[in-house]
Amino acid sequence: MSQLQRIAITSSQLQLEQILLTPQQQHYLGRVLRLREGDRFIAMDGKGKWWLAQLEGEKAQVLEPLIVQTELPVSITLMVALPKGNGFDDIVRCCTELGVAVIAPVVSDRTLLNPSPKKLERWLRIAQEAAEQSERSFVPTILEPVSFRSSLATETTAHRYICEARGSYPHLREAINQVSTTSEIIIATGPEGGWTEKEVECAINAGFQPVSLGRRILRAVTAPIVALSIVAAELELVASHSVS
Repeated sequence: MSQLQRIAITSSQLQLEQILLTPQQQHYLGRVLRLREGDRFIAMDGKGKWWLAQLEGEKAQVLEPLIVQTELPVSITLMVALPKGNGFDDIVRCCTELGVAVIAPVVSDRTLLNPSPKKLERWLRIAQEAAEQSERSFVPTILEPVSFRSSLATETTAHRYICEARGSYPHLREAINQVSTTSEIIIATGPEGGWTEKEVECAINAGFQPVSLGRRILRAVTAPIVALSIVAAELELVASHSVS
């Protein structure tokens, strides 16, 4: 089953146990993947549902629903200060593979990028492709970019962390020891040059706990990937022990 190709569909495409394929999906399945009529593939709606389907011309017949358990035991939101260039593309791709639930791009005092609406469309497409590749049940939500301070004002998640390279702060791994697998986590990572002192102060006043990702200074693109890797590894280990 794991060797079958996967495509993402919308809920409206599923009608009476059939999937109405778009011209782009027909091209991808037939010309790119070289599937023929009668071949099977996996359809996913990005909201937790998967189906085994069989190609039938411009449509696909749903054969059976599939149960897939690939998601992290905790919902993780990454609040990421936008890096320069196309670095955010890599963040979206890698963090989708690692299991992020929500990516919230923010504009900080040192942010150099002024993203266009087309950027958001590109990020959503990258997230969908990465979710297909990594066999995710869900495609992560990517929010529209807002200012860092305004995002702090709307955040109510219980477990909130801001990664700061300077200062004597506990390591992120130590800080999440008290997080249960029924919790939600939000982690904020900074831009090139790091957060300003005022931004860290505002985050602390908003209930964020400053944490370290280690002794080295990480790039703005590297930090969110490392942070998510630490949390995912730690919480998946806890979840596997609780099951066993």
